[in-house]
Parts: sequence; structure tokens; C-alpha cells
Amino acid sequence: MKNILYILFALCFLQVSFAQNPNRTFVSSETTKAGYRVVVQDGVYVIKLYNKSIVETTFIPKGEQENPESHAVVLKDYTPFSNISDTPEAVVLNSEGVTVIIKKSPFQIQYTYKGQPLISERDGYSKTEDGEAIQFNLDDTEVLYGGGARALGMNRRGHRLQLYNRAHYGYETHSELMNFTLPIVMSSKQYMIHFDNAPIGYLDLDSKQNNSLTYETISGRKTYQVIASDSWEDIIDNYTQLTGKQPMPPRWALGNFSSRFGYHSEAETRATIAKFKAEEIPVDAVILDLYWFGKEVQGTMGNLAFDTDSFPTPERMIKDFDKEGVNTILITEPFVLTTSNRWEEAVEQDALAKDSLGQPYTYDFFFGNTGLIDIYSKSGFDWFSNIYKDVFEMGVSGIWGDLGEPEVHPKALLHATGTADEVHNIYGHDWARLVYESSLSAHSKVRPFVLMRAGYSGSQRYGLIPWSGDVNRTWGGLQSQPEIALQMGMQGLGYMHSDLGGFAGDNLDDELYVRWLQYGVFQPIYRPHAQEDVPSEPVFRNEHAKNLARKAIRLRYALLPYNYNLAFQNHKKGTPLMRPLFFEHPKDVTYQNLANTYYWGDSFLVSPILEAGVKTHEVIFPKNNMWFDFYTDEKIEGGQTKTVSVVENSIPTYVKGGAFIPMAKRMQNTKSYTGHNLLLHYYHDASITSSSSQLYNDDGETLNAFEKGKYERLNFSYSQHKKGMQFVFKDDVGPAYKVDSKTIQLIIHNMETAPASIKNGKKELTFTYDKHTHILEVPLIWEVDSELEIKIIL
Repeated sequence: MKNILYILFALCFLQVSFAQNPNRTFVSSETTKAGYRVVVQDGVYVIKLYNKSIVETTFIPKGEQENPESHAVVLKDYTPFSNISDTPEAVVLNSEGVTVIIKKSPFQIQYTYKGQPLISERDGYSKTEDGEAIQFNLDDTEVLYGGGARALGMNRRGHRLQLYNRAHYGYETHSELMNFTLPIVMSSKQYMIHFDNAPIGYLDLDSKQNNSLTYETISGRKTYQVIASDSWEDIIDNYTQLTGKQPMPPRWALGNFSSRFGYHSEAETRATIAKFKAEEIPVDAVILDLYWFGKEVQGTMGNLAFDTDSFPTPERMIKDFDKEGVNTILITEPFVLTTSNRWEEAVEQDALAKDSLGQPYTYDFFFGNTGLIDIYSKSGFDWFSNIYKDVFEMGVSGIWGDLGEPEVHPKALLHATGTADEVHNIYGHDWARLVYESSLSAHSKVRPFVLMRAGYSGSQRYGLIPWSGDVNRTWGGLQSQPEIALQMGMQGLGYMHSDLGGFAGDNLDDELYVRWLQYGVFQPIYRPHAQEDVPSEPVFRNEHAKNLARKAIRLRYALLPYNYNLAFQNHKKGTPLMRPLFFEHPKDVTYQNLANTYYWGDSFLVSPILEAGVKTHEVIFPKNNMWFDFYTDEKIEGGQTKTVSVVENSIPTYVKGGAFIPMAKRMQNTKSYTGHNLLLHYYHDASITSSSSQLYNDDGETLNAFEKGKYERLNFSYSQHKKGMQFVFKDDVGPAYKVDSKTIQLIIHNMETAPASIKNGKKELTFTYDKHTHILEVPLIWEVDSELEIKIIL
């Protein structure tokens, strides 16, 4: 009876839908080993179910062969549909989640999730004047997200988005085309479509205002996946199962970077790092920009070796920094200039992309006359990879891949696997793979660090850390950053971040600089960077700006335990570190277009200051929660918009009632951090009867530490009882991890009265209570091989 009712519902749904291509007619259908096969008069559809949340549809036009190669998808296992109903009107491919309805006449394909309509093909696949297209029907209520990194506003409906990775120098509040253009669309109806095809094209998100979504491309696969679930967390989890999970970054990557364009010498680099230590400003990494391989910006790109005049002892410098807990990162580009020291070597080793005659394709751009490394030929891949292995063996900790769109990529240039336009959008993606694999070839047990300016869907599986390009050093530049990071996190690239302080221009604005660095505390990577006309490093700013920057950076380090746990959540489920408010409130239309207030993890609400001279600021406090000002402990009830006062030394930041916030003590860099000495804050509210949290820890550097059992997960829980409250601590220890006792300062906020006593079993514990701040502190020693239970009697 259930199946009959479902078919009747589906057929009623079909009656009100738009027909697909009127010339397409159903011929036959059958279940095959390759998936469910539907024959139409001009080709074949193959429909596969990965799991109840992911279905894939491929159209193979008559006369063409199926291309099984995907640059994005790594998930290989399929599952059968739970039930297939075939009637004269339609075929219904059922699952517990996503169901596919194939109407026979007029022909149409539709998708539902648990019986609710998602989306349907309109014209489906069709030839166009410029290539090919796949078109869908939308309803008029949908808010659309996706398309990669853009500055357009959160709702991207109404735009026709070019899919062609391209740098936008000096952008501010509006940018239609940037370095990461991803063939992904997400809907407020809680589904995602991923167009699984690499060549360039467009995503038309209803620009004609006729309730249509169209994917346009010059060539390639006619494959897309529809992903739907009950929550955004599950949708992103399924998408990153499909395209690959982000590996855990090295722990030092969550610290502060010293970076500019750029350090001209070893002496300058050493002096800069020494100044961080002298000023007691934490730092974990230094980035060497173009000057590590040449004294001039122009003419030297492609040398890819230290200029020993400027850097006479690079290996010693790298080792000295490493002893101090500072990691060295080198910039590299995929261009080899004809004037560089390696040009002849690159030609001889057949490392370069070709022209139509089979010769290295050369052309002019800003840095000089150049060739482009063909990472798609074995010879080019191996040549580039060997260079990386050499620098990794020198002790370099990470690679910055710049200009990897590629920035200039002539259409006539040919790669070993296709034209420039066919591989343009995946060049950064495959370059990231090359760097990632080269790092592991040199140090197989150490996590790679790969900073890249361009990539593709699925690039997160190569550890790619994206940034938002050459943003202008203005308030307008800052204003676009939360949107870009939030959108990219929802599309699998959870570490999208910006050049803190802004990159382009010589605008010396200390207020802007400080506000950007304060925002940076609650974005994935903390990396001030800029053109050298105005210093990006806090140690070179005036005393006032330096002091405020120091405070922000120290807070970033204090939050290391919390942030590292966010990295683990991202590794396991793809969950973004920065999350839009609709992530937790998908049905509330108030939050659908909001980017200037967001969640940092699941416990913090952050509302950065994005304008000059602000004295007050409106904050939306999500409903169904109590909120506490992170700096003052002021209590605010959720479900309201409140005007708050703005202070100079922080941005509006709030903690959810019932949250555990683990924090660390002062450090100069993450090398001294072990996770065994914690400040554990709990935000008490009488409305919260129980709460729990988990904290992940490992050594911070071992590749696949969790999978190898080299980890621990600390579990904290709170519950009310008739005489007061109870905290229970349990440790889940991996089989290959050596446990150590923990020193924990339990800090409980919003305690209206001092407790009568605090006990661990029968043992009375000492504590301090501040009647002015209403903060209770309890020092604890936890032998983690046993459970720790604390009872607070009121």
C-alpha cells in the first residue's frame, strides 16, 4: 500500500511540473550492473545511488561513449535502490532518502527527498551554440548558494556565474569572478547539485527570472550528483564523502604566520622572527615570497632554488627556525620564465605545455616571457615533483602555490590531456595533489601544508588551504570576507581565509588593520599578508596597533584546543569551521542572506566590525539559546536583535549557554602545546539541564593520527541534580596513544551563589568563587585512565 500511495503522490507531482526537452522520448529502462539504465531516442541515462542521500545521473548522447573519469569524485561504492516501481506513466527509483522519478510521456526526471519535491530537469541535456547545457526547474522561493568564491551577497540567485578561475586584484565588496569557481549549487530547500565536469562554463542561477537553473559547459561529462539530507551538516558530510575529506592540518597551521610580499634576504627574515619573540607575539610560521629565488620580481620566476646571495645559509636558517618552533613555507608558481635559471632544464626534461607543433608554448605576462609547467604530462609532473622533494628534504614545512588558476592560460596552449580550457579549472586542484604527494614522498608520516590560490571541487582531499586572493586593503575588502569564507566552507573547502589586514594598496589604516586581525581570530587560518608598502606583521606597526594585535593573536592561541577540535570535526565530517546562521536554523528565512554574523564552531557567535568608527553594532542572537558575552559574561536571551556597544580591543563575540570552551595557557607557538594543561570554561544557565562536549587531541603532526589510533578524545558532560550540578570527564584513548594526566582549571560562568561544597567521590575539593564576576574555579588533576566525577552542592 505504501508504494502505491507513493507512486500516486509522484504522479500528482509530475502533473504540475514542467516537461523536459519535448523532443526526448522514453524508449526502455532496466537495472544493470552499472546502475539503472534509461534509453531515450537520443541517448542513454545511467542513474546510480551512492547512498540514501546521494544520487548520480549521467546522460550519454547517442554516438558518444561514457567517460567514467571524475576529477572530483572518490566515492566508489553504490547501493541498490530500495524499490523500483515501473508503471505505464513512470519509473520510480525509491530510497529511504533521495528518490528519482522518471516520467515517460512527456519525458522528465525529478528528484524528491523523503517524499518532498527537490528539483526536476527542465530541458535536461541539450546542445547549445557554445557547447552543452543541462537545465532544471526551480521553485520561486529558493535561495541559492554556491559557485565557489564570489562577493555577491549570500543569495546568488539571479546571477549567471562564469566558471573560469581568475584572479581579481584589489576587489572589495563585489566580485563576480575569483580564484575558486566551483560547479556546485546549494538550495535553501536543503539540497546540493554538483556538476561533475572539469571544462570551463557557466552556472546560470535563474538570471532570466524564469525559475530555471542551468549548467553550461564547452564539453565533457554530462554527470551531476544530487545530495539531500535532513541537515546541512549531513549534506556537507555526504558531499565530502563523495569528493574526499580534508586531512587534519598540522597543528601549527592554526597559529600565526609572519608573511609579506616579501622578505628580501635571510638577514631580514631572521630579524623579523626575532622581533616576534622580543615583542612576545606568538608566531608559528614564516612565508618566503618571490625573493627567496630572485632579487627582482620580474625575470626570475621559475628559478625554484634559493638565491644564495640573499639567502646564504637557507638550510641552517630553516633548521634554526624549526628549533624555535617556526615553520618555513616557500611560495612557488607553475611558470618557468625563459630568462630563469631552469628554463633549459625544463625544456630538456619535457616539463612544459606545448603549442600545436609540439614545442614549448611561450607567451608574455607581467613577470616576463614564460612557459607553463604541464603537470598533466608524466615528465612535467615528475620534474616539478622532484623540485618539491628537494625543498621538503631541506626542512621546508609547506608550500604556497600562487598564480595557479593559472593566472594567464592561453586557449591555444595544449596539455598532455587536453586543451587549456578543458583543464583550466582543475589545474590548481591537480597541482595541489602534486605538492601533497611530493610532501609525503619526502616525509611520509608528516602532515603536508598546501596553501593554494585556486582549486576545484574535491581539492580539500589534498589538504588544500585556500585563501581569498588579492583583496583590497580597505573596509570594503574586509566586508566581503565573511561571505566568501562561509560560502566556501559549505562547499567543502573549510579553510578559506583572507590576507589579514588586506593585500592590495598602501592604505595605512590602523583601525582597519586591527579589526581585520580581530576577525581573523575566528576564521580558519591566521595569516596577515600584504604588499610591503605597509607592513602586514604586527611587530612593525605603531605601539597602539601592535598592542591590540598582540591581544588578538594571544586569544587565537588561547583558543587552540577549541580550534583544533573544529579541525577534527572538519576532517571527519567536512563540517565547516565558520558556519552561517542558517546552518543550524535552515527553516528561518531571517538567516538565509546573513553573512556578517556567523557561528565559529557550534559554540561561538561572532559579529565582526566591518566599518570604521563604529560605536554600536546590531547583533542577531539566534533563538532557542541563551548567549553570554565572551568578554564580560553579560547574559542575552536568544531570538532578538540587540544593539550592543563596541569596544576597541575586541569584536562582538558570544558563547552559547551550556557550552564547554577548552582554552590553553600562554605560549609563543604551538610547539610547546600538548593538550595536557587546560582551562575548561563552562557557561552555566539554569535553562540547560544537561550538556556535553568532546575535545580531540593528538601529537599535532602525524599523518592520519586518528586512523592510526594515535589520539585521545576527552568527553565532558554536565547535568543538573536535585542538590546542584555534576560534571563527568571521560577519556576515549586510541590504542596507539600514550595518555598523560591532565591539569584542568574548571571555570564555571554565571554562578549566582557560591557552592556549599565540591566533591570528587568523598574527597572535598578546593575552589574559589568571585561574587562580583559570578565565576567559580575548581583546580583538578585528572588521571585519564579513570573517569572523573565532580559534584557541586549548592
